[in-house]
Amino acid sequence: MDAVQAVAEPRRREILRLVWDTELSAGEIAERFDVTFGAVSQHLKVLRDSGLVKLRQDGKKRFYRADREAMGPLADYLQSMWAAKLDALAALAEAAERADGAEPPENS
Repeated sequence: MDAVQAVAEPRRREILRLVWDTELSAGEIAERFDVTFGAVSQHLKVLRDSGLVKLRQDGKKRFYRADREAMGPLADYLQSMWAAKLDALAALAEAAERADGAEPPENS
């Protein structure tokens, strides 16, 4: 599976986001999802086989981190996609805050 196909799956994109700036163990990654550890492990294998994450083993633990260099232009695309989502979330939060402030005060 190529890198673009690998990131087409939403859980794999979320895993990449989690390990973008930090290294996490497979268990730490799996804790953040509502699927089995085995399902997360399969997603990690696809990401590893596609060259999107690096694996480091320490004893029995496996640690994963995004391999941004290997992603090439895909790394820039993913970052811009996540930034756009954060911008949209911030805009929604600001609009909600303005709407809460626009309500007239209650009379006692």
